[in-house]
Amino acid sequence: MAIRFNNLVTQSLAKQIAEQIRSAILEGRLRVDERLPTEEELAARFEVSRPTIREALKRLAAQNLVRSKRGPAGGTFITRPTESELRTTLANSTTLMVTLGEFDIESITEARREMEGACLKLAIERRTEQHLEQLDQELAYQQQSISDEEFCASDVRFHRLIIDATANPVMQFNMVTVIEALQPLMNMIANRTRSRDRIIQHHKQLLDAIQRQDLVEAQSSLNQLLDYLLEHYRQAQQLRSTSSQG
Repeated sequence: MAIRFNNLVTQSLAKQIAEQIRSAILEGRLRVDERLPTEEELAARFEVSRPTIREALKRLAAQNLVRSKRGPAGGTFITRPTESELRTTLANSTTLMVTLGEFDIESITEARREMEGACLKLAIERRTEQHLEQLDQELAYQQQSISDEEFCASDVRFHRLIIDATANPVMQFNMVTVIEALQPLMNMIANRTRSRDRIIQHHKQLLDAIQRQDLVEAQSSLNQLLDYLLEHYRQAQQLRSTSSQG
């Protein structure tokens, strides 16, 4: 393996080793399915202990960048994360950022307003009859006697379908943070005060505008929905604050 490794400093050797190997993967110096040297060989190259190498490999495995295989032809191999794995990692990281208080509700709403609003243009231009049918089916499902959890999941799927209608894989991937991470968190908090009927009404207006390919009306419907959710999110937060003080 012709890779030039940099010298290490004393802080977090395992982390530094993992980052150097990760960089080699991202830069194409290590290719998918290529086998890494053994733990013993890596330990000798980096001049560290085998447990340190083992910890570095665990870090890479947690990022779905390497996989281990047992047996005579086994070892540690470079792997290609699936789109699903990358989506999950991105959504989990975003959720963690919200939990740590890095994103406030105003920033989340503003991001969704701008990003989903931009997606509407392409969605309206490129939506197919299948997209419209799936949106209509999701809307019909929301009007059934379903649990709060099922309603929230359907809400996410409804907006995911709009993003899918853009037929743009970059937009679809980037919207994971908004639709599959931030939206469920907002739903969970605002669920106590928001009205299902109002959400469904906004969804109907949005679907109708997409069917008619009316971008102005679609963006207006999205903005009204987000304004409504923001209002009830704040009410839910106020209720939680009052309850904790009592």
